[in-house]
Amino acid sequence: MKRPPEPLTLPVSSAGKERPGRAGLCRAVTLADPPPCLPAQITIARSAPLERLDAFLRANLPGTSRGAIQRLLSQGRILVNGRAAKPSHHPRVGEVITLSWPRAAPPAAGPEDIPLEILYEDDDLLALNKPPGIVVHPAAGHPARTLVNALLHHCAGRLSGIGGVARPGIVHRLDKETSGCLVVAKNDAAHLHLSAQFAARQAQKTYEALVCGRLPAATGVIDAPISRHRVDRKRMAVGAGRPALTTFRVLERLRGATRVEIQPRTGRTHQIRVHFQHLGHPVVGDLVYGRRHNARLREATGCVAPRQMLHARKLVLTHPRTGQVLVFEAPLPQDFLHTLRFLDLEK
Repeated sequence: MKRPPEPLTLPVSSAGKERPGRAGLCRAVTLADPPPCLPAQITIARSAPLERLDAFLRANLPGTSRGAIQRLLSQGRILVNGRAAKPSHHPRVGEVITLSWPRAAPPAAGPEDIPLEILYEDDDLLALNKPPGIVVHPAAGHPARTLVNALLHHCAGRLSGIGGVARPGIVHRLDKETSGCLVVAKNDAAHLHLSAQFAARQAQKTYEALVCGRLPAATGVIDAPISRHRVDRKRMAVGAGRPALTTFRVLERLRGATRVEIQPRTGRTHQIRVHFQHLGHPVVGDLVYGRRHNARLREATGCVAPRQMLHARKLVLTHPRTGQVLVFEAPLPQDFLHTLRFLDLEK
């Protein structure tokens, strides 16, 4: 008979690195495994008179969305010292917050037999090399043939439920046309632990990209906040928004383009694409953030990239159960290599 897995301890205080002043607010959260019920208790280590309870929980349970926390509060599933709590409650030292997780709803998506390139898999997580052109989870305009559909088939339903019915197992995302390393949680405890690593910037992500033009410096740091575009709400833009930090180094000079290694230090939507547009060197093939630059590249070299040339090449994180450091690497896909060869200066 298989032994039940050991409980996991979520280092919630590490999530405080995202915003000053949060660290040390709580001592620990111990999560029982496996689902469907995932009770948790948080003991407040110091008062936070200026912070709302819902914001506090969002920062310290990064695997749960703001909407999920609001639903738990409205359903009376979050108690402070045994009593139902309001979202506006301010955490006080010594208070005990109890969370009662509901049974996970059946996934809205259905399983589909779609091939997956698995890089690693065990009882807690799965890492894969996402191909370009596939959407991560069902959404408007993409009800099926998504990565979630493929995962439901491969994992036979053994995925975490924290992401909701549309996103079972999904800890982080890649854009439809971005390829490379992506990690998936197979139970709720692993999901919370992995999400905490991403929120605390402990997971190390390395991308490779082809960008338009010649970057003037061999290395660089892009420190520019990102928010929703004021007019086109589907796009992001540099402006008054959340802090965003990206570092890069040049790997190779090409004809009309540059091959770059990139490490996003934060995880904002479209961060790499927006930051390199901000530099004046948008990603090759990105017609959302770099249509004019790509038109000039086509005129100068004849290059027409089949999609945005952005690849999540490497992902380093800590295993949620064993604490072992895991390193996942995904080889460059053929369309990226073909575009790279086309733009090669030695051609």
